Amino acid sequence: MSSTDSRVEGYGRVDRTRTLTFTFDGQEYTGHPGDTLASALLAHGVHRVGSSVKFGRPRGIGAAWTEDATGLVQVEEPFPEPMLLASTIELVDGLVARGVSGQGRLAEVPDTARYDRKHTHCDTLVIGAGPAGLLAARTAVRAGESVVLVDDRPTPGGSLTGTERIGGRPALQFVADTVVELTAHPEVLHLQRTTAFGHYDDGFVLALERRTDHLGTAAPRHRSRQRVHRIRAEQVVVATGAHERPIVFTDNDRPGIMLAASARDYLHRYGVVAGREIVVFTSDDAAYSAAADLAAAGAAVTVVDARTDVPAVAAGCVRQRIPVHCGVVVVGTTGEERIRQVQLAAPGEKPWTLPCDLLLVSGGWNPTAHLFSHVKGALAYDPALGAFRPGDTLPGVSVVGAANGTLDLAGCLREGAGGDAPSTAPEPERLPTKVLWRTAGDADRQFVDIQRDATVADIARAVGAGIRSVEHVKRYTTIGTAHDQGKTSGVIASGITADILGTTVDALGTTTFRPPYTPVAFAALAGRERGQLFDPVRTTALHDWHVAAGAEFEDVGQWKRARHYPRPGEDMEAAVLRECAAVRTGVGILDGSTLGKIDVQGPDAAVLLDRVYTNMMSSLKVGRVRYGVMCGNDGMVIDDGTVLRLAEDRFLVTTTTGGAAPILDHLEEWVQTEWPELRVHLASVTEQWAVFPVVGPRSRDVLGEVFPGLDVSNEAFPFMSWRDTELDGVPVRIARISFSGELAYEVNVSSWYARSLWLRLLDAGAKYGITPYGTETMHVLRAEKGYPIIGQDTDGTVTPHDLGMEWAVSKKKPDFLGRRSFARPANHDPLRKQLVSLLPTDARTKLPEGSQIVEFRADGVLPPPPVPMLGHVTSSYHSAELGRPFALALVKGGRARVGDVVHVPVAGVLVPAEIGSSVLVDPEGTRRDG
Repeated sequence: MSSTDSRVEGYGRVDRTRTLTFTFDGQEYTGHPGDTLASALLAHGVHRVGSSVKFGRPRGIGAAWTEDATGLVQVEEPFPEPMLLASTIELVDGLVARGVSGQGRLAEVPDTARYDRKHTHCDTLVIGAGPAGLLAARTAVRAGESVVLVDDRPTPGGSLTGTERIGGRPALQFVADTVVELTAHPEVLHLQRTTAFGHYDDGFVLALERRTDHLGTAAPRHRSRQRVHRIRAEQVVVATGAHERPIVFTDNDRPGIMLAASARDYLHRYGVVAGREIVVFTSDDAAYSAAADLAAAGAAVTVVDARTDVPAVAAGCVRQRIPVHCGVVVVGTTGEERIRQVQLAAPGEKPWTLPCDLLLVSGGWNPTAHLFSHVKGALAYDPALGAFRPGDTLPGVSVVGAANGTLDLAGCLREGAGGDAPSTAPEPERLPTKVLWRTAGDADRQFVDIQRDATVADIARAVGAGIRSVEHVKRYTTIGTAHDQGKTSGVIASGITADILGTTVDALGTTTFRPPYTPVAFAALAGRERGQLFDPVRTTALHDWHVAAGAEFEDVGQWKRARHYPRPGEDMEAAVLRECAAVRTGVGILDGSTLGKIDVQGPDAAVLLDRVYTNMMSSLKVGRVRYGVMCGNDGMVIDDGTVLRLAEDRFLVTTTTGGAAPILDHLEEWVQTEWPELRVHLASVTEQWAVFPVVGPRSRDVLGEVFPGLDVSNEAFPFMSWRDTELDGVPVRIARISFSGELAYEVNVSSWYARSLWLRLLDAGAKYGITPYGTETMHVLRAEKGYPIIGQDTDGTVTPHDLGMEWAVSKKKPDFLGRRSFARPANHDPLRKQLVSLLPTDARTKLPEGSQIVEFRADGVLPPPPVPMLGHVTSSYHSAELGRPFALALVKGGRARVGDVVHVPVAGVLVPAEIGSSVLVDPEGTRRDG
């Protein structure tokens, strides 16, 4: 053993001809290609890496791979990432990391790396490239199947140390030869560094590939850092191995306490002996191999076995003169930054201590059955293992090797090869594992989930509170909810809970495994869909004009829409009041191109629209327009808009801006799954048509000048009709539709010609003072007329009747979506919330949107808390037309309470407001026709 570090010659698979430099907690260290951060730290004798989240106790490296519950670090370079396991971070030159004190810190700079995804289909997916998984893949390939093989370690071979022999050859040579055979086959995709983290129905598996090269250096710029593989397989073979199970004792959380197999892995994979004075505490045969190997590498080793009988496998330790104490357990430890001694106890003997700088623990093995459990595979308790293993069969899923509870190498090979297994050396007869969840001691310092600082005492408190389900114990104590998801603590928690309850662990059961198997970065799940690719910024054909005009924008759905056009010295309120006055007294123009537009064609187009709208669309004449409301199955409004009948078999349906995609999806679902017999086709044309509402008493003058060949009179062009015309040979469609109550025309043109037509309309309207206006002005104008915005003045509990739109609900149609729900007693409750207006009695206060509405008792005092709420404010604006603020609100029984005064809390003051009709401007509708 080197005097400068814990490396030993002749062990490990790292490249010692090359040296890598890294920094941890501000101190510089060296390592080698093939190291993990954990192995490099252990090589320098660094065991403590951080402190615990709740008690601030020292925490160290407890395992060699993803089952480590404690070795969390924060990576700073080459890219910032919080709370990663040191045992899974491949060492790269220039790595900078620090220990985590409780919790990590999110990056303060954007991650510029690429993440992507790939879709793959295969006959057989094998998860795990240990002996069983490799042979399962080879068997499938030889049967002519397409195969995907994924494994989470950098190299194949699973838990093989290299000391084994398979088929008469060194085990790692057998692994290399099998991999060569697999990769030579054109129908094999072999992915190392790839973790299957989620298993779903119908052979669907999500796997995360860490895309680094074989030295672990950062991915080149043209490659993504991580890739999510979406794999669909006819057969899934789970060969994920098993996790060694610890034993709980007092102060079992100190740095320098590690799983026995992990210490063996550090020796054979990285050439690191993690301690010089080692105590191995076990109740299982497997730990003896770790003891023997570590002693052969130069460490002083003592074995304490909770079982009273000496296992056959101990013969090797006896030949090496390794002390073996049977019937002895660890009951405590001492040490500050690292363990210094263990306290031992045996029946009838006085407790004693042994000095050590490393304590290895092995209480048996838990099959890694997570992916089997993800698809609702039942787990059954195996008393011989002291663990839960797959307990039934699932179509399209098989579990082999240690994941199935088969812990001997020969058995794993048989299961993987399907009977045609290579030979192995005979193994000594196994002594049954002693199921030992914990030893006697202080329950407050016996840690079950070391990452969560959750103890045996926490479980006892949960049981004392009346909790009997292990699922509820998990949530009461947080055991199993940390980054490792209970890989080592879950079964122990079940066992200890069963003991406290006086039942058996098989009767109690275990918690449910759910995806992800290991933590997955949100960036990897997002893939390339980040920033504008995640939520694309959509702009209209006039966006550059709006920018040049000084527009302030708001996001509506994915669209950037001009909210208002402030002039120098104007805030939004002043600009909107000016724009509103211009529309009401002269003429305004709006870029309404973002409204959803769906082209509906086919012989049954009218039938479909009759079924999805509350009112009749089949009676609409060609050339006419009708307003329509859509409801869900529950009768609640989901969208509204206008419908233009273009031909007997063709309609143009408009939706709200945010509803364009959801409503198209809604219609497609019904057409494809419920009414496939309908001969109808749907197509989104939102981007194809630019739409400009020209609104106000002078709008007819503007349209007449721009389109002299079109008769825009009321007689020739009545309200709710449309006409096709052209301008300089370009087709233009104009509809008489008003969302303001004023005389208005909606001008539709191909987006290619949007800017040209917009400028022509502005030029023609200049003499009339035409004013571009934005969405805020549009909202004020429509609110003054009581026109609701779906999603703002509705909340998923509002029917057309609540909005005062009984006229839009057909009494002639036999059926439509939501019709049956209107007959429910709740829909006829006179206290349902209804859309009304609110006028603050001081004529000055603008009521904040979302404010609750309350009412005094007859004696003028508010009821005691909780104060009953009558409703809430949905829209609130200042009105140029009314010369005062006003609001729309949903109020219980609102239409029957017109004239009543209610109160709205505003900045700690109750503001009185009078309930009125929802229509505040031109209730007779005389302005509509100019």
